[in-house]
Amino acid sequence: MSITPSPAKLLPPDHPERATLAAEVLARAAEPLSAPCRATYVAVRIDTEALDAELAHIAALCASQGLEPPPEHATHWSASLGAQRLKWERHGEFSSYTFFTEGLNPQPYSEPVAALLPPGWLAAVPGQTVFAAHAKLMVADVQADGAAAIPLAEQFSTHFGQNMVVGSRIGDGAGLAFTDFVIHDDGFARFLLLDKDMTARSAGRMLQRLFEIEAYRMMALLALPIARELWPRLMTIERTLVGLIERIACDAGEDEDLLHRLTALATEVESALAASQFRFGASRAYHALVTTRIGELREQRIRGLQNFDEFMTRRLSPAMATCATVSQRLGDLSDRVAQASTLLSTRVNIVRERQNQELLAATARRAALQLKLQQTVEGLSLAAIVYYLTGLVGYGAKALKTLGVPISPDLVIGAAIPVLALVGLLLLRRVHRRLGQDSDVGAT
Repeated sequence: MSITPSPAKLLPPDHPERATLAAEVLARAAEPLSAPCRATYVAVRIDTEALDAELAHIAALCASQGLEPPPEHATHWSASLGAQRLKWERHGEFSSYTFFTEGLNPQPYSEPVAALLPPGWLAAVPGQTVFAAHAKLMVADVQADGAAAIPLAEQFSTHFGQNMVVGSRIGDGAGLAFTDFVIHDDGFARFLLLDKDMTARSAGRMLQRLFEIEAYRMMALLALPIARELWPRLMTIERTLVGLIERIACDAGEDEDLLHRLTALATEVESALAASQFRFGASRAYHALVTTRIGELREQRIRGLQNFDEFMTRRLSPAMATCATVSQRLGDLSDRVAQASTLLSTRVNIVRERQNQELLAATARRAALQLKLQQTVEGLSLAAIVYYLTGLVGYGAKALKTLGVPISPDLVIGAAIPVLALVGLLLLRRVHRRLGQDSDVGAT
């Protein structure tokens, strides 16, 4: 009888993150929704230092409802809280809270899902609100031709007041979605989703996409105030750089001062880059997510209304272009300042090299002059040494003559002078030769 080995025995050891990464593709699934129902969505930007406090806040809610809290390192979690359901997700820079409950109230948005939470719990969530919205999911009226009926102007007025409404058929005509992109008096935006023949999963995904479009749009726009603040600063830096380059071209002999000013300008540019590039990079990523989510709506245009794609193209894309332009200008300025600094540094180095060469030439001339003076002094010193030595020889010759040796002191002195001079010259040459050998050894 053959024995089938267990799957674990057929594979090498698992990578430590295999199970986590495999589960990631199934995480953050949309909640299935059936009309009629309503939802509240809140996106809160949270600092890294407050992540533990966020989990503790959710755990306190779970304790009040007798539920198990999310795991310590969880990034998403959902649970039923009586008549409502809570879905929590932690994204890169923000966390989202979505609350669902069945049924609708006669007056639109009069009793949001968040009102069913314990008093004060939502307001005490750590972080800062970047987006919040209420949504209604209703059954669409179907026309005789089978298409979902477009709400009348009175119905739009009931939900959105006199604000301009943006909407389209979504899911290839399976539903309709509308919003006014306005923060109403209660601090929430509003969405109206009409279900013609969407499945529960499809309706949940569509509502989640609508919420995420606005959350990612707001996160993308966080770079816009930075871009607006940097714009006049960049213009000032560019004018300063143009003036410095013109002065460099004039070659007025102030290279050292210009180099110091370019260094200060480079420091200012790099400081602006360091303070803004993360935000600009994140803005590009969030904008890409907005575009992706709009594409996933699979919109069909409704005559007389802007759809989500058109609205974002006209309203969000210019802001993103401004951020991209400022980011590009910062990078270009950094390169231009660096290039100007390099050119000026090269010219300063050439001038310094020329000055060093002139200084070395002057030093060489002084050394040659000192050598000539030294040789003159050596000649005089040799004459003095010969003179004194000749005197000593003379005293010796006179002493010998006194002792009876038949010599002439003057003749001895005369004969000793050339001998002493020759010996002195030979000694000087030997010393010079030894010094020359020592200097050659030191140079090697």
